[in-house]
Amino acid sequence: MPGKTRSVCPVCLKVLEAEKVFDHDGVYMEKSCPEHGRFRSLIWEGSLQSYLDWEICNTVLDPPLDPKPALMGCPYDCGLCEEHLRKGCCMLLELTNRCNLRCPVCFASAGEDEPRDLSMEEIGRQYDYLMAHGGPFNIQLSGGEPSMRDDLPDIIRLGRSKGFGFFQLNTNGLRLAGEPGYAQSLKEAGLDTVFLQFDGMNDEVYKILRGRPLLDVKLGAIDACAAAGLGVVLVPVIAAGVNENQVGDILRFAMTRMPAVRGVHFQPISYFGRCGLERPEKPVTIPRMLRLIEEQTGGQMKYGDFAGGGAENPYCSFHASYRKLPGGDIKCLPKRSDSSCCCTASDDSRTSVADQWSGAGKQFGEVPQSETSALDSFLKLMRERTFAVSGMIFQDGFNLDLDRLRRCHICEVDSERGMVPFCAYNLTDSNGKSMYRK
Repeated sequence: MPGKTRSVCPVCLKVLEAEKVFDHDGVYMEKSCPEHGRFRSLIWEGSLQSYLDWEICNTVLDPPLDPKPALMGCPYDCGLCEEHLRKGCCMLLELTNRCNLRCPVCFASAGEDEPRDLSMEEIGRQYDYLMAHGGPFNIQLSGGEPSMRDDLPDIIRLGRSKGFGFFQLNTNGLRLAGEPGYAQSLKEAGLDTVFLQFDGMNDEVYKILRGRPLLDVKLGAIDACAAAGLGVVLVPVIAAGVNENQVGDILRFAMTRMPAVRGVHFQPISYFGRCGLERPEKPVTIPRMLRLIEEQTGGQMKYGDFAGGGAENPYCSFHASYRKLPGGDIKCLPKRSDSSCCCTASDDSRTSVADQWSGAGKQFGEVPQSETSALDSFLKLMRERTFAVSGMIFQDGFNLDLDRLRRCHICEVDSERGMVPFCAYNLTDSNGKSMYRK
């Protein structure tokens, strides 16, 4: 038995004791609710040894500042509470619940309630709260669809004035593609990166996951960001039986759009919020994602290139970095040792993410003339040829592991509760009722 943890009942969200058990094809989480029975969920495909080898020994403590008391215990006291082990790295500010799409899958269930935008005063208070509790963090502007707000540039400028140094826009790209000059206005306001929803290379995928054909929109959004000097990270939601066969195509396309496209960040679908797809017996796990990457890139990107996260629990994520060589081939960059991993501390993790994902303005391609700038020119060239491949495995009521949750460093900012780990904030029971989300 690989270990024990605590989880929740996916029906009523009651905290339960859970066991991690190895079977012939992988590691499963097993738990039993006195009212709703037993549950078994696949959490790792492959051998027990491969599961154990993925673990990263990271004893660095980086607790939240001024944590809330743990009165009811994890996951009920998030905000963050004194049981949490990380102060965080990336913070999501949900600026609006409005959206210009009605995706069949949406963790935020956007567009279902009465339209509500955070006031600028409330956003300012959230910025101040973050600064007082460990900031400056990397800020992810999210929703709903944050570009529905015409004052988005002002929101970015306000955050910059408060001392935050990295801003990322989580977006479907509709406004970026459809409004000339919009990307440039965001760049001038201080936006660094566009986290672009990008699920595949044909419209059938978008019809299933987003409700309408969108490939041309996505390509237009990338063009607009490239012209403005905004970094772009493609973010495919990978769903079993929908777009698993497009992993390699997405990666190949992304590398043709370097240096504007800085990488691909895979997110296997999470079965919470508004999810119109049935949860399969074998959801997409880290090993399956890595096998898909290796198989569909013809071995250019290999399973062994990747490692788990160091700041968050290693079973939450995977990452590798590559350098594109002049002839078009790619070379995997060495993994960092545990002691020097860019993610062993939240401060270093924030810096590493910001450096890799940010655009570099319109100076791409310019060649400095002075001899003293030779090193800068070389470093700039190396950065432009570096490409990141990563992924995050979010948790739902079936596979929620409270040991993982206590090390989460991606939080949703809530005006009433503070900072809530992403997987707790978006957790829903079998009837769609949320523990935290309003």
